[in-house]
Amino acid sequence: MSEKQQRLVYSIIEFLNQSIQDGTVKADDQESLEVAIQCIGEAFGVDPSNAEQVEKLSVKPATLQSIFDVFIKTRNKVASGSQASASASPSTGPTAEDKARAEKQKQTGNAQMSSKDYDAAIESYSKAIALDPTNPVYYSNRAAAHSSKGDHLSAVGDAEKAISVDPKFVKAYHRLGHAQYSLSDFKAAASAFERGLKLEPTNASMKSGLQNAKARISDDSKEASFPSTRSSPAGPAAGAGAGLAGMAGMAGMADMFRSMGGGGGGTPDLASMMNNPQIMAMAQQLAANGGLEALAQNPAVANMMNRMQSGGEMPSMGELMSDPSLADIVRGLGGMGGGMGGGQ
Repeated sequence: MSEKQQRLVYSIIEFLNQSIQDGTVKADDQESLEVAIQCIGEAFGVDPSNAEQVEKLSVKPATLQSIFDVFIKTRNKVASGSQASASASPSTGPTAEDKARAEKQKQTGNAQMSSKDYDAAIESYSKAIALDPTNPVYYSNRAAAHSSKGDHLSAVGDAEKAISVDPKFVKAYHRLGHAQYSLSDFKAAASAFERGLKLEPTNASMKSGLQNAKARISDDSKEASFPSTRSSPAGPAAGAGAGLAGMAGMAGMADMFRSMGGGGGGTPDLASMMNNPQIMAMAQQLAANGGLEALAQNPAVANMMNRMQSGGEMPSMGELMSDPSLADIVRGLGGMGGGMGGGQ
């Protein structure tokens, strides 16, 4: 038996004897406790009546009770400090490995978006979010995938989540505005575009989106005051026209042309043309006068615009020129562009 153990047993026996003397233990229980003290002492070889042993094993002036009180106070203090530190410290967040894996999932999702496998893209972006929920890009990309398959309500949720993760992530406001516009909530769309423009005042897509949303708000107000007698188009062509309107019309077409740039072999430099204020003014005036209505009812054109606005690949010049409606516009704009020059 070690001296350390005997010292602990002696302190326990001392505590029990003190409890008998100060009346802590009821008189009816004292005899039983005295028997227990004797058994404990014999089991550990501790005899409280042995003066030599008492001198060796005593911890006075400390007692078992005082030592225990110090332990309790220290433990509580340490626990309180740990809780305060935990609440003050930020969460660890995703590891570098998690972020790398999330990026791979995002790249997979982008490839699936290009091949129009939107459900698979949504799944890939969801995996990226699970690995790194602190990156607003993953929510924004998933919003684009939802919009591409027509689930604009889910797109709104993801765009708003991206904004909550990073309120300065401008692209999320465009995603939100586009989704709200497609849901015909033009006031909410305008609000989203305006919030985005506060962060990036020169963003052309955001400006065009805001302009179109405000125009629709104005149109709705006019229709409420003066109901239109013109019948609405029906069938797939009408759905395509509504979809094209939801893609911010001429604004989306301008973005599409800017992204493509000019072509060779006499093809007009569309990027330069769409940056020409006179041509843009003429095109917007044409849209305001209803001149784009027939074009808007072209399903092929609507599909191209929907793909572009939802984050998919841009249409090639060959694809544009293969459609008679767009080919006429491209040629006409080329004639108006005059000597602006071709692409590089």
